[in-house]
Amino acid sequence: MVGTGLEFTSIEICAGAGGQAIGLHAAGFRHLALVEIDTHAAATLRTNIEAHPKWEWERDNCDVLCKDVNDFEPDRDLEKGRRHYRKGEVGLLAGGVPCPPFSHAGKQLGEDDERDLFPRILTLADRIRPKAVMIENVRGLMDAKFEGYRERIKADLEEMEPDSGGLPGYKVVEWKVFEAANFSVPQLRPRSILVAFRRDVLQDLKYEAPVAASGRRTVLEALGATMEERFEPFMQGSRADEARRVLNAWRNAAAKDVAPTLVGGSKKHGGADLGPSRAKKAWRDLGVSGLGVANDPADCLVKRTEDRDLFGKDGPMLTVRQAAIIQGFPTYWEFTGGKTARYRQVGNAFPPPVAEAVGRSIIEVLHAARERDVQG
Repeated sequence: MVGTGLEFTSIEICAGAGGQAIGLHAAGFRHLALVEIDTHAAATLRTNIEAHPKWEWERDNCDVLCKDVNDFEPDRDLEKGRRHYRKGEVGLLAGGVPCPPFSHAGKQLGEDDERDLFPRILTLADRIRPKAVMIENVRGLMDAKFEGYRERIKADLEEMEPDSGGLPGYKVVEWKVFEAANFSVPQLRPRSILVAFRRDVLQDLKYEAPVAASGRRTVLEALGATMEERFEPFMQGSRADEARRVLNAWRNAAAKDVAPTLVGGSKKHGGADLGPSRAKKAWRDLGVSGLGVANDPADCLVKRTEDRDLFGKDGPMLTVRQAAIIQGFPTYWEFTGGKTARYRQVGNAFPPPVAEAVGRSIIEVLHAARERDVQG
């Protein structure tokens, strides 16, 4: 291990606004690089790393690179992270590669989609030879129509030739769908996650997948306090009775279940909303209007958008902050850009609690491997 004490380093591609990075950081990984092509999301990563004490290590050692991952070369592009980077010593290469090639909401072109970045992360695994690899994508990747493609990805990892230093290829130990709702995230959000270890690291060790938490966190449990804060300015005066009625109706509906899967939408389309018709209906059943995203509370008061944001016929809309809570982001994490840009960062994210759970399961193997090798 290179200069990180008890921690293991990671390099993450397609980092988005930091959902996976937050979870892996909480699990014990320290990031050498976060690579993200979207300027707003990259700005979000930089802003939070600079602002929060718990990210002090990354402030000094992590390169946030706003660039196409196809152009990312760690030997060339790492500056802050260079002193801790050496081929074969990186603990984890992780990436939530773009989902449109496999999403049920798209055409499911798979490997024929130009946005398919599985080949790129496999190339980076070959060049970096991290101790472990973690790849996240949508549930649609696990459909039967992509079985052949999954087998080729697995074969590419497991049949990777040893490099010039003798570092071997990988063993895929898990590739399954994880439901975010099983990890205290108040939404469904099923995601396929591949976990692989370099063969010299794994050897005879056994990987144990994370165990689901007990119970599900409802929308009411997640958003109760923030929704009350939004209605508070209207609890006095001419709209007090209406505010109490709408808030109580929302409470009753939101107590029913977790939320449907948030969607980030595409830059090619208009403003943000909470998804297609089926998702909007599910939100309506939870007392939330999915027709758009609400202004932040202060902006709502200044712009007088309460009729749209809070008192619509389908119930209140979510703010970006509330959507982030539904996604499992910590409350300290701030998003940069306008409302639509911020919401899309949230909607496209990997829930941090799921990333943390999987990250911890990976780091347990890495710790066990290190202890085995020290005892020798």
